[in-house]
Amino acid sequence: MNTSQYFQTLQSGLDQALEIARTARSRGLDPTLDVEIPLAVDLAERVEKLIGISGIAARIREMEGQGMSREEAALAIGIDFAEGRLGPGSSKIESVENAIRTSVALLTEGVVAAPMEGIARVDLGKNDDGTEYLKVYYAGPIRSAGGTAQALSVLVADYVRRAVGIAPWKPRPEEVERYVEEIGVYKRVAGLQYSPSDDEIRTIVRNCPICIDGEPTEEEEVSGYRDLPRIETNRVRGGIALVSAEGIALKRPKLKKHVSKLQISGWEWLDSLAEAKKDGGDSSPKFLRDLIAGRPVFSHPSRP
Repeated sequence: MNTSQYFQTLQSGLDQALEIARTARSRGLDPTLDVEIPLAVDLAERVEKLIGISGIAARIREMEGQGMSREEAALAIGIDFAEGRLGPGSSKIESVENAIRTSVALLTEGVVAAPMEGIARVDLGKNDDGTEYLKVYYAGPIRSAGGTAQALSVLVADYVRRAVGIAPWKPRPEEVERYVEEIGVYKRVAGLQYSPSDDEIRTIVRNCPICIDGEPTEEEEVSGYRDLPRIETNRVRGGIALVSAEGIALKRPKLKKHVSKLQISGWEWLDSLAEAKKDGGDSSPKFLRDLIAGRPVFSHPSRP
């Protein structure tokens, strides 16, 4: 059997399985009459089927043909939504939300839950000067996207925000300190791959043009800066910690590269963030702390 015959056999078996599933569903014994899992032959089609907006696959293939990297395509497709070339575009919020979800789906190759479940919703808030700002609500599953996709989702949101005419976020001093405490609590109860300093967190929150908001993911609550008017919960929001720390702070160099290439103003503050330090030669048993009983350990730190 050659390669072509092998794939034909796979396709034939899949078609037969789907036909059996459709017949079973047609009997009306399940919650829906359709087979929920759509078929996709490549990355472009996976993203389109996941997001559910026609035209995305063709645009992704076009950008791939132009030699764009995955990150460049994720940013470029945001402008397509902002300018109405993709998506229904019935409102500014819908355009921004579709752009962010599509970009994250593209960066994660359409195989994780982050684009749909890691971004809970997108909304507008009011600055103290009366202008509207953009709030992106991140949830726990955004962790599966990885730091690069998390950071670039914020950049895409800012890129599209400018195109549709929404003002940047202007946080209040007490909100900045709330983020400092909240990220510290999340680090203690859930852990972070990279833990920025308090000053780094303040720099990110004060300067980021997008309000990185989130759904409550932990039972723990903050002890200070509670009941703030523009923050809906006192519980810890895991999404804001992941996107701020493992996204923007950890992936600062990559984020800065795209900001420079696209000449996006308002992100010069990235230069003031310290370089995320990678573990050097010092041994650390940290990875053994959360070891599940029964799992084999093949090596220990700095031991032959």
